[in-house]
Amino acid sequence: MFPMIATLNEFREAKAMLEEEKAKLVGEGIEVAEHIELGIMVEIPSTAVLADQFAKEVDFFSIGTNDLIQYTMAADRMNQQVSYLYQPYNPSILRLVKMVIDAAHKEGKWAGMCGEMAGDETAIPILLGLGLDEFSMSASSILKARSLIMNLNKADMKKLASDVLNMSTTEEVIEAVNQAISL
Repeated sequence: MFPMIATLNEFREAKAMLEEEKAKLVGEGIEVAEHIELGIMVEIPSTAVLADQFAKEVDFFSIGTNDLIQYTMAADRMNQQVSYLYQPYNPSILRLVKMVIDAAHKEGKWAGMCGEMAGDETAIPILLGLGLDEFSMSASSILKARSLIMNLNKADMKKLASDVLNMSTTEEVIEAVNQAISL
């Protein structure tokens, strides 16, 4: 998985370098898997916007939400002056995540997520509804996330996800999730 890929040419160059190194290893008599799944971290808004193009060439996506949120919202979680802009439930972030998931699925690929959002109890119902295939989270989040997912109805979460994509603010999204999972 290649991190911080911003353009399709960057991915192609990274893939070419990988193939070159594979060929060197084979030339030295070292056995290498014939097919290695190649994916990218989607951490930059330009990559999310062009996910439909990337999906034609990668085997999978891993959405890196910490950076994607920071770069999209011009937020720095460590800077108190702008840390309020770090908004994982902002509809703009959710729309970018949906674009990536939809692009992957359209090409028969899978989309995962790593970053704090993948283990966030408010985000999980939305991500499930958006069709996220894999949630990568810290070990301390797994039991709560598993319990939450087991108690959610996927059809209801699809409706929730559709609804929140049309909302205007983070606060509206949080309220909708709270209402949906308290039923």
